[in-house]
Amino acid sequence: MSAPHQNTAAEPSLDLIESDGRTLADRVFSRLQDDIVRGHLLPGTKLGETELASRYGVSRGPLREAIRRLESRKLLERVPHVGTRVASLSLPALIEIYHVREALEGMAARLAAQFMTDAEIASLADLLVQHEQQQDLKEDVAYFQREGDLDFHYRIIQGSHNETLIQMLIGGLYHMVRMYRYQFSTVTNRPQRALREHRGIVEALEARDGEMAELLMRRHISRARQNIEQQTTQSAGTADG
Repeated sequence: MSAPHQNTAAEPSLDLIESDGRTLADRVFSRLQDDIVRGHLLPGTKLGETELASRYGVSRGPLREAIRRLESRKLLERVPHVGTRVASLSLPALIEIYHVREALEGMAARLAAQFMTDAEIASLADLLVQHEQQQDLKEDVAYFQREGDLDFHYRIIQGSHNETLIQMLIGGLYHMVRMYRYQFSTVTNRPQRALREHRGIVEALEARDGEMAELLMRRHISRARQNIEQQTTQSAGTADG
C-alpha cells in the first residue's frame, strides 16, 4: 500500500481550538479518528496513553473516553498482554467485505434512485462539489471523506430508505471500511477517477435510473477492490524482491 499523503501544516493543540460546543473528549476523539483513517496511525500500530496524551495535549481522562469510543467503532482494539492498537483486517477478510459491499451498495443505489427525494439528490450533488475543493483531491493524491452525511457512500445507503440494508452497511465495520477506503485511495489517478465515478452515480440517480445506478455503484466498488488487490500484490512483490 502506498504511503498516505501527509499534511505537513502544523495542527493546533486541542486546548487552543475555539470552543464549538464539543467536549475535550469529543475533540480528541475526532482528531484521533482522523489520524487513524488518514493512515497517520497505521493498522496494527500499538498506542500508549502517555504518547497519545502528549501527541494531543490532553489529560488521560478525555483520552480514555475517546479510546473507548473508538473501540466501539472497531477502529481500536484491546489485545491481552499487548495493549491498545489500531485495528486491522487481513487481506482476505477485507476482500470479502468488498464483495459484500459491491452487492449491497449496488442494491442501495438502485433503491436510492427510486426513493431519494429530489432535494436529497441535489444535496448529494452539492456534496461532490464540496469534495472537489479538497486540495489532496485536486492534486489527485487522496480522496478523504468525513463520516456520516459528509460521506458519499453513507448518503447513498441512507437514501435507500431500507432500514435493514442501512443497518447491515452502516452498523458494524463501517468506520474500519472507511479507513481502508481512504488509505487505498492514495494511489495515482484513483482519487480523481473515484470522483468521476461518484458523479456518474449521481447522474443515474437524477435520471431515476435504478438499474444504471446499481451497475455504476457495483463497478465503482469492484474497481476499488481491484485497486486493493493490485496494491497489495505490488507491495508483496517489492518485499520479496
